[in-house]
This record gives sequence, structure tokens and C-alpha cells, in this order.
Amino acid sequence: MYIKHSKFRNTGILFEVVVRKITSETLSGKNSPAIDILKSHFVNTELGKEYKLYETIFKSSKLDDSKANAVLDTVLEQSKKLNRSRIRKEKYNLISELKKHYNVEDLFKTKMNDYKAQASLYTLVEAYNTTKLIDPNQIIDNKVTILEYLTSGKIVRDNVKDNIIEEFKSQDKDIRTLTYYVLLEKFNDKYSSLNSKQKSILKEFIESVDNTSRLKEFYNNEVNLIKKTIKEEIKRTKSEVVKIKLNEVSSLIKELDKRKVIKSDHLVDLLQYHSLLEELRKANG
Repeated sequence: MYIKHSKFRNTGILFEVVVRKITSETLSGKNSPAIDILKSHFVNTELGKEYKLYETIFKSSKLDDSKANAVLDTVLEQSKKLNRSRIRKEKYNLISELKKHYNVEDLFKTKMNDYKAQASLYTLVEAYNTTKLIDPNQIIDNKVTILEYLTSGKIVRDNVKDNIIEEFKSQDKDIRTLTYYVLLEKFNDKYSSLNSKQKSILKEFIESVDNTSRLKEFYNNEVNLIKKTIKEEIKRTKSEVVKIKLNEVSSLIKELDKRKVIKSDHLVDLLQYHSLLEELRKANG
């Protein structure tokens, strides 16, 4: 028997699809039904327990051969202790809930960097939890794929090697942290070399996304600091033309009043302002 991979039943992919939806809706300033879906289907559920096994694999890399084998064997053995019928039911309920809010086919169209490893782990878990005879070659091939992932790093996510991602992707107690690495993937193409200040701003936005008052206070403090810094740099700038433009920029930077809702555009503004400051400092020595 050969086990066919199904991305609609793959626990790791299901989790990532929901997290990516949370991120895209958060960036758009929308209320995200996916947040409640994540909480109800992955917190204190059998499906959540299985996801932790997937997470054990995909948070490990560059291991030596013996440790990689130990990690894989442990994950597969632990998977046998889960209630498979309950997991199947919870997956069915999850898909049903997603269909109420989204076009499910569209959700699963997003390309995933570690899809091959995700598929291999799914088929291995299924193989270890069935009484049917599975094609040995499929099991061997899938084990090799996972062990390569754990040891050689050939298929490790190249887009999440930044220090800021490494700092947060190990912290999975908060929903914002769970979505953090996905958010950075979206920013990675546009902001490939964030400086330390930009990283701290991005971190603050993610940590405070559910605390509007704190986020607005942070934004207003930041724009006042930026305006102050621009004025200091104007004094050091020799070009009169540049001085005029900087004064114009400074006049456009304003605090948010109490009625304004903070959005992802405000985050982009802060990142761009700090890029400007960085260029000014370089130009002014």
C-alpha cells in the first residue's frame, strides 16, 4: 500500500495555512476569524498535540546523524499515543470551520518552502499508525527526506535565518509569536536588510497588535523621536535643497489622534522613516 499525501489532512500545513491567514488579515487591519479558529482547534486538542510533534521536527536543524534519528524516532513513537479517530474528526471540523469564512482551495495555493518535508512527515506518521502493510520504499524515502532536513539543512527555510526570526520562532506561547515568522516572510522581500531599530519596531508591532492604546503610544513616541532626529540632521546637512525637502518631510510626520486606528501602513511609515534617517547619517558622516 502506498500512502497518498493530502495537504488538507496534513497537520503541519493546516496550522501554517491558518497562521498565514491571521498574518495577512492583521496586516490589512481586518478582524481575523482565523485567530479564533487557531485557538479552538489547536489549543488543548488532540490536533494541537499532533502539531507539537510536527513542530519538534521543523524547529530542529543541523543535528548530527544520531540526534536526528533520535528526534525522528521519538516523534513517530509519540504519534502512536494520540487518538487517531479524534484527530481525524478535529481535522474535519477545522476544514468545515475554514469553509465558513474562506475559500479553502485558495488558502492551500500558497507555496511552502518545506512542502516536501511536510509531506514526508505526514506519510510517515500515517504509516506508523496503520495496521496495513505500507510500501517499504515509501517509508525509506520519507525517512531520508526528514533526516536530510534535520542534518544537512538542504531544505531548511532560507527566508527565516534572520536573527530576529530565530529569536521569536522558539516562543510559541502567544498567538502573535506563532505568526511572527510568517509576517517576516512577507516583509523579507521588501525589507531585506532591516537595521536594528527597524527590527525593534517590527517586534513591538507584533507584540502589541492586540493592544491598540500601547501601540498608538509607541507610534506617537517614535514619530516624535524621528522628527527630533531629522531636525538634528538638518543642522548637519550642507545642501539647502536637501534641507528644504527634509523640512517638508518633517511637517508630514504627525502623531495619531485618539480617533485614528493604527494600521499596517503606519508600520511601513516608521520603517521608511528610519531608512531615511540611516541614509542621512551616512551622508552627514
